[in-house]
Amino acid sequence: MATEVDTWTTGAQNDGVFSLQDQLGGEGGSYGAEDELNEAEVNGNWTPQEKALHEARLKAKAKRRLRKSSSRDSTRESLSEPSSIEPGTDPHSPKGKINTNDRKSRTGKGRGLPKKGGAGGKGVWGAAGMVYEMEEPDAKDPNYDESSQGDTIYATVVPELEEGELEKTVNPIVQEYFEHGDTKEVEMLLKELNLGPHRYEFSSLAVSLALEGKASHRELTSRLLSDLSGKMLSGNEMERAFDKILKELPDLILDTPEAPQMLGQFMARAIADHVLPMSFFNRYKGKVDCDYARAALDRASVLLSMKKEIVRLDNVWGVGGGQRPVKHLIKEMNLLLKEYLVSGDVSEAEHCLRDLEVPHFHHELVYEAIVMVLESKGDKAIQMMVNLLKVFWQTGLITLDQMNRGFQRVYDELPEINLDVPHAHSIMESFVDVCFQESVITKQLRDACPSRGRKRFVSEGDGGMIKS
Repeated sequence: MATEVDTWTTGAQNDGVFSLQDQLGGEGGSYGAEDELNEAEVNGNWTPQEKALHEARLKAKAKRRLRKSSSRDSTRESLSEPSSIEPGTDPHSPKGKINTNDRKSRTGKGRGLPKKGGAGGKGVWGAAGMVYEMEEPDAKDPNYDESSQGDTIYATVVPELEEGELEKTVNPIVQEYFEHGDTKEVEMLLKELNLGPHRYEFSSLAVSLALEGKASHRELTSRLLSDLSGKMLSGNEMERAFDKILKELPDLILDTPEAPQMLGQFMARAIADHVLPMSFFNRYKGKVDCDYARAALDRASVLLSMKKEIVRLDNVWGVGGGQRPVKHLIKEMNLLLKEYLVSGDVSEAEHCLRDLEVPHFHHELVYEAIVMVLESKGDKAIQMMVNLLKVFWQTGLITLDQMNRGFQRVYDELPEINLDVPHAHSIMESFVDVCFQESVITKQLRDACPSRGRKRFVSEGDGGMIKS
């Protein structure tokens, strides 16, 4: 116990932290104490308190050395930058200290210039003498106020049609044009579309649809191309359209066997209407390998060689149904009915009637059919005509109004017909009954059929007069 007390007393006297002699003697005393502690460590006489005290002393010594090294570095930097402190001034005076309000960078980086040229910082509106100009309002600015920016003009952007959607969009426009025939409406609809580089395909699609349609549709298509040329479609686009159709002829002929001849007529009409230049025809003539394209060019060459047609090929598609003379239409319908009585082909008769394109004049067909039945002999004609009218009624080719008008015309002219056909009344009654049984006519129309009463001779007492 006495040994531990002596050792503690000796360690406390030799410690550089608590001894006044160490504070006055400087580092020399600390080194002497360190030697004595090392000897005590070698002898193995340290207690736990001495070890803790020794570790604290070492940490304090390391901190003192760190402070000295940092102070030397700061002194060197101040000597290397003499311009930061004015000569003859005390560095410890308030004037020699760093100004905390200075806007220069204190990070040690850069050229030592003030931030943003001295025009930055809180509450600063810019450098002195700076003049602000009027800036254009930005629509993306969160503070943008549309009402205070004046009138706003909105531009309508129409997306360009893709190649797959082009046919779906153009086909209804052309089909509707075949019904009303107004080229200005088609032009207005095309202006609303953004066809882009596929604009020329409108002409090719219109011609392709016309090849599958009627003669009147082809005439309307030729007029449409003539009206759109130079306005909506350029000459180059027209040439590209007809060039595409010439290449598609092998496929078009599968649905329309007469496509080469019709396309030749289209080209001749387009050249006569100044839609296509004559150079387009000369460029292909004699230089085409496809037989169908060669046939189309030959057809166009024949039409263009006719001097009276070169001015304007107005009649290249024939005269429309509504423009034909009435006598010509009656003659065509009589020929149609006679061919049907010979062949019995209902589909061919229907096709011929549709080609006439006179739906408003179908009552004439009903009238001619009934008159033909009255003038015929036997029941075969009655049954065939009833079947024909039944098919036309079911398909909607002959409407109720047209059917009633045709029968009513026969009812009104029956007395005159009876002069040439004595049994016209009886034949008419039997024909009307069969038509009613096949649901071709209504009951009201059947009851309206005029009937001639039976004539009988009375007895001689009545004077031999015939009474009905």
